[in-house]
Amino acid sequence: MKATISWWQLDQSSQTIDSLRKYLKEEGVAPWEAIQGMHSKAWISDPANNLWGAVVMWDSHDAIRQPLPPNRALELIGYPPSTRVTFDVEALVEQNRILHWLADAATKETR
Repeated sequence: MKATISWWQLDQSSQTIDSLRKYLKEEGVAPWEAIQGMHSKAWISDPANNLWGAVVMWDSHDAIRQPLPPNRALELIGYPPSTRVTFDVEALVEQNRILHWLADAATKETR
């Protein structure tokens, strides 16, 4: 499993956290609802530092490379994320389940 974290520093954009929240409510979530190999996506903000971003959990590195919906945040904000990093996910706790990923191995589930 992989995790991608993207942050936009909004100081140079005409967009604000409030305007991006409005976009998210009106149209931002729907294109991401049926992406194969995407475990979950969370949109995040840090008002104190004027940051907007997303955390995406992917089932595999191949899932990241597939065609994805247009990046409307990039279009609205007007420039690429200030920071984008991808990590290996070693374990994930979700609704009373613990999922462990081992490099090139099948997922193990512990209850």
